Amino acid sequence: MDRFLLVARLRRSTAVLASPLLERGLLAVTTAALTGGGVAHFLDADGIAELFWGLGTVAAVIPAVGWVLVALRRGHAGVDLIAVLALGGTLAVGEYLAGVLIALMLATGRTLEGAAQRRASHDLHALLAHAPRSARRRTGDGVVRVPLSEITAGDALVVGPGEVVPVDGRVESTEAVLDESVLTGEPLQVTRQRGEGARSGAVNAGGAFDLRATAIEQDSTYAGIVRLAQQAGAESAPVVRLADRYAAWFLPLALATAALAWLVSGSAVRAVAVLVVATPCPLLLAAPVAVVSGLSRASRRGVVVRDGGALENLGRARTLLLDKTGTLTVGRPCVLDVVAAPGHVPAEVLRVAASLDQLSPHVLAQAIVDAARTRRLELSAPTEVTEEPGRGASGVVEGHRVFIGRDDPTRARPNWAKAVGNRALLDGASVAWLTVDERLTGAVLLRDALRRDAPHAVRRLRSAGIERLVMLTGDRAATAQEVAAVLGLDGVRAELGPADKVAAVRGEREHAVTVMVGDGVNDAPALAAADIGVAMGARGTTASSEAADIVLTTDRVDRLADAVVIAQRSRRIAVQSALGGMLLSLGAMAAAALGLIQPAAGALLQEGIDVAVILNALRALRADHAGQGVLAPATEALIHRFAAEHEDLQDVLQAVRDAADRLSGVPGPTALASVEEAHRLLTERLLPHEYAEEHQLYPALAPALGGPESTVTMSRAHTEIGRLSRRIATHLQLARTNGGLAPEQQDDLRSCLYGLNTVLRLHFTQEEESYFSLAP
Repeated sequence: MDRFLLVARLRRSTAVLASPLLERGLLAVTTAALTGGGVAHFLDADGIAELFWGLGTVAAVIPAVGWVLVALRRGHAGVDLIAVLALGGTLAVGEYLAGVLIALMLATGRTLEGAAQRRASHDLHALLAHAPRSARRRTGDGVVRVPLSEITAGDALVVGPGEVVPVDGRVESTEAVLDESVLTGEPLQVTRQRGEGARSGAVNAGGAFDLRATAIEQDSTYAGIVRLAQQAGAESAPVVRLADRYAAWFLPLALATAALAWLVSGSAVRAVAVLVVATPCPLLLAAPVAVVSGLSRASRRGVVVRDGGALENLGRARTLLLDKTGTLTVGRPCVLDVVAAPGHVPAEVLRVAASLDQLSPHVLAQAIVDAARTRRLELSAPTEVTEEPGRGASGVVEGHRVFIGRDDPTRARPNWAKAVGNRALLDGASVAWLTVDERLTGAVLLRDALRRDAPHAVRRLRSAGIERLVMLTGDRAATAQEVAAVLGLDGVRAELGPADKVAAVRGEREHAVTVMVGDGVNDAPALAAADIGVAMGARGTTASSEAADIVLTTDRVDRLADAVVIAQRSRRIAVQSALGGMLLSLGAMAAAALGLIQPAAGALLQEGIDVAVILNALRALRADHAGQGVLAPATEALIHRFAAEHEDLQDVLQAVRDAADRLSGVPGPTALASVEEAHRLLTERLLPHEYAEEHQLYPALAPALGGPESTVTMSRAHTEIGRLSRRIATHLQLARTNGGLAPEQQDDLRSCLYGLNTVLRLHFTQEEESYFSLAP
């Protein structure tokens, strides 16, 4: 029994020693003791001064001994051991001023390091909050809600709209529409037919459905994710402080020098003097100051680093693993293209579809409405709206019966619709079909789009020293391979579950310091397993944020590149400060060993060394603009303006593509009218936009990009856009003169239109990646 009491007391003592209140209290006491003693000495009250300084020294000895014992119990002797020996030596020989100076250094270093390394809670609150606590079980008397622990395999359950699937099971209704983003990270909803499996943790995005339980709570998918995250976090190796790594050789060297000085001279004072100047203040102060400065710099860039150890580790990272959805992509469906049936225009298709979808909660419907509003289309108020979960919505818009959603697979599709289906398959897109009065009128293609800043972020990460970039995703292999190819990643692993991601992280950790970036609950175990976990936390607190060491509070993945650069610079400055300070301390140790420096003078000399290394460490607070251009506020405003115009001009690009498609069919008056409309849009809207970019945006960007030569390639694209537009205008002029398009014109005109569409899409993408991503 006594043994257990002793263990309990030791644990309580360890908790007290780790308390930030103790560190701050010791800093206040030692500062007051040094100041009080200084005032007394100035008033010639030397006895009172010695008393103040002695009390300050004694106040530091007790917690310092405790910190050393805790460190020794964990298997390593850190920088605090020299400080304890120096404190004890100053008390033994009566050098109280030197003792209180060392006490102040120790207290300041501990306080700074505590601020840098104090972690936020890693108990995965969000994971547990999402987990269901009960389920609705069907019995002979109806449906009753019971605790989840009472559910057994074979129970008949009912999952209501918006509820979380409580346990793994098999769908027994006709179908179930599920949001599995918590499990896979993919934002698109899936439909599970009768007899297919449904995993716990998924959210019912459709109507109520019956589920036959196939596992109990502990054996279900979501409980496994929680266990994985907890186990991975527990297995993560503790970070070894930069200061302790250097102390591993500095500590025995200082002790050997002090012992040799005492042995040769026979003077204990000389040994104490060696220990005083050997007090590793560059390690106690300079390294934490540089790290805290780096944390401050990172926070100003929207990167919250939860402890100094994570920042130090990030500076050594060489492998980066990235989730796809929500990390490299925007994490939600976006309109990729709008296709209209012959006789209709894409803008009208989008307007009618969005008008009906205004009342739908479906994730695809919201994307369609957002796209229409971005393009400033005037939406109508729908009536008689009904929605069939998993299929689509129907209603009346401007007197017409309209449906938007999944098309009937048994319906015979015209050629244009078949082309849309093929394109959706090639692009990995979903299709929302629009019918008006039972006639197929158009289609909206939607896909989780690549983040605009992702290519820029990948380039910057490579330039910062990240040698290997790999994507880990639960998405299909074909879609993942396309994203990886666009970004130039070194590898991709697709169709992974949470356990697969953890295994991949552990495999990479065997070869290099590894960073994992993710944003979903399914990423939390992998984040916890990595050397450094980074969460995309801008959309709210999630389990990934709880499990991560670093949280990006702005919805931009390129901020991670900023964090890597800041971490590397902070670590470099910390190493410079620590090594430089220790070299100065070594010189002072040699002088003290020869009897040239007394303990009090040594303490003051050590203070001078401290000031020098701290000033150097504070350089980490300053921004390093080497290789980076700084945008003026006016330039940022121009970037935002032209980025918004790109969104607004999407219908112009669609009109050019539509005109080319019409020419590929029967090149009659309708096709010629489409070309006329495309040319009108080019002349009135697109060419003025390109002219303004050339004469306003590019000159404003030139100083930040290193000169006007940096935009020459983009200017050449403007020239080609103008050339193709003039060629189209010439064809139209000939058609007006000849009363229609001549057969010999058709191939060249079609080539011009397709070429212009391709150049415009590539040019827009290049500008968005290279220029628009520069503005926050």
